[in-house]
Amino acid sequence: MSLSYHFLIFVSLGVVAVVMGNNNYKPPAYHQPKYEPKYEPEIPACSKNTTKNWCLEDSEYPAYEVVYELDKHYEAVVALYKNVVAETANSVDTLTKLVDETYLCPSATSYVQPLRAVNTKGKWRVIINKVESYGIKYDQHARIEECEAEAAGKACPLVPTCYESKCLQKSIYHRFLVYDPTDYYFPFAIETFKLPASCACFVGAFSL
Repeated sequence: MSLSYHFLIFVSLGVVAVVMGNNNYKPPAYHQPKYEPKYEPEIPACSKNTTKNWCLEDSEYPAYEVVYELDKHYEAVVALYKNVVAETANSVDTLTKLVDETYLCPSATSYVQPLRAVNTKGKWRVIINKVESYGIKYDQHARIEECEAEAAGKACPLVPTCYESKCLQKSIYHRFLVYDPTDYYFPFAIETFKLPASCACFVGAFSL
């Protein structure tokens, strides 16, 4: 290992310094600070105010963070959003009125805009809803139909008693654009959610 003397002369200060250095010296490698993601709670506070697997109201909804990331990833997010619009029935349309229909089982129907929901893997997710980025309003709707409590599992009221019948809750798999703050590079994805879709009447054998 060879050593050399380097003379540094600071003229403006009138100081001469002698530094003994190492020709093989290498500066320490620079390590980028580790990204620490902001984790959403596994069970959000809004879930305490509902018995459903979704929240329509959420006082802790990360609207500021969502809009910031939407602006940052504008083109890529718009492509995902268009995919949801094109391939998911009633996911982002503006249906607000219910069409009069005849049901064999009593049920409650509504069009909702969830802010959070539980996906098919059992994880709560932040749904991109009621926010705007560069003039695009992100609104995702879903049609919900649930059997009334006194009807589920009971005989269909409009079916003759000579038939075996039962009101059953049916579900569908719905796709939503979601926000995942743990993904530093692209915190958006399309995920699947199981939602109640209809209260069906199952009719069995005829009996005298």
